[in-house]
Amino acid sequence: MAATRKIYDESGYELLRNSMVEHQIVARGISDPAVVRAMLEVPRHRFVPPELVDSAYDDTPLPIGDGQTISQPYIVALMTELLEPKPDDVVLEVGTGSGYQAAVLSRIVKKVYTIERIPELARRAKELFDELGYDNIEVFVGDGWEGLPDFAPYDGIIVTAAAPEAPQPLLEQLKVGAHLVIPVGTFYQRLWRFTRTPEGFVKEPSIAVRFVPLVKDEI
Repeated sequence: MAATRKIYDESGYELLRNSMVEHQIVARGISDPAVVRAMLEVPRHRFVPPELVDSAYDDTPLPIGDGQTISQPYIVALMTELLEPKPDDVVLEVGTGSGYQAAVLSRIVKKVYTIERIPELARRAKELFDELGYDNIEVFVGDGWEGLPDFAPYDGIIVTAAAPEAPQPLLEQLKVGAHLVIPVGTFYQRLWRFTRTPEGFVKEPSIAVRFVPLVKDEI
């Protein structure tokens, strides 16, 4: 017998979201009030396929099609907190995917630029941002390895796919004092934060993670 999909009204989803933040986010040490508020506000169930809405607030990544996933809620919160976003920041996200990470960032910062190499994912994310009224997000289709130099330098950059090393173009698009948060590695991956200083870059490790690979367009 096929599983029955649970359908909630918005108040039901809000209860699930509150529980997610309490048990998956705050209980694991995420303490930045702006990050917690954003995780409470953004309706994660809108960013997953319809057949997976009853799993939207589970402690797990979920497939979204095209070989891509929406990240585990805790990982989204952790990466956002590591970025140390501020209200006047302009940030870049590499790997739009479902749009969830960009949506969370948009509730904290002034402007989010996000780039996605799969046109259909970019289109769906843009439509959803428009529906939700998230008008401070701009979506581009392109090679995320190269970033978006036209709008650089950024107050922060988040990469939602794993690279064997931090792409030099992204490092160069950071302001001094800004962070790049990125999973690095192939089979074994770890989340790293790179901070640009006047002398170069400071590299700090975080937790082990598992992301889809960051694809670099070959010239």
